[in-house]
Amino acid sequence: MSNPVEREVKLPYPNPSDARAAILRAGAVPWRARRLQSDRLLDRETDPLRDRRCTLRVRVDGDRALVTFKGAPQPDAMKVREEIETRIGDGVVLVRLCERLGFQVWFRYEKYREEFTRGDLVIALDESPIGTFVELEGGREEILRMAEDLGRPPADFVVDSYHALFQKHRTANGSTAQHMVFDAP
Repeated sequence: MSNPVEREVKLPYPNPSDARAAILRAGAVPWRARRLQSDRLLDRETDPLRDRRCTLRVRVDGDRALVTFKGAPQPDAMKVREEIETRIGDGVVLVRLCERLGFQVWFRYEKYREEFTRGDLVIALDESPIGTFVELEGGREEILRMAEDLGRPPADFVVDSYHALFQKHRTANGSTAQHMVFDAP
C-alpha cells in the first residue's frame, strides 16, 4: 500500500475579496464555508520530529478536529510530502493526551479558511494574521491549470509552511510574537 501524498502550493493575494473573485472566475465552486481553523504543532525533546522535517498537527476546524502527520517535503517545485490525517473527537483533549506522552505545543497558528473545488482540486482561501493566501491542493496538472486560470505563473508559487512564512513576517516586521494568532477582541 502506498502512502498518501499531499501536493500543494500557496499563492499570496492582497486581500480576501480579490482572492475569492479570482477563484470564482476560474470556475471553482464553493465547498466549505468560511470558519476559523486553530492549529497546534507538537513535538518532543527526545528524537524531535523537526530534526526529520516532519510535523504532528492537531487542528480544530470549526466543529470538527483532525490529527495529521506530515512527512519531510520531497524535492519539487511544489510542496510534496506524505500526509496521514484522521478525524478525532476532541482536539483539546488530544493535545492534553499528547502532552502526557512527552509532546509539547511549540507553535500555534490560526486562519479563517473557506474552501472551493474544481474537479479533484481543493482550493482554500486562507485569511491569516500575516496575509491572504490561496492554497491549491491536488494533482500536479490540476494545480498548474488552476494557477494558469488564476493568472499566476509557477514563479508565484509559495511552498513554505505557515510557520516559515510567520518567521519571515516576524523578521521583516521586527515582531516578537511567538505564535501566528489573531489578537483577542
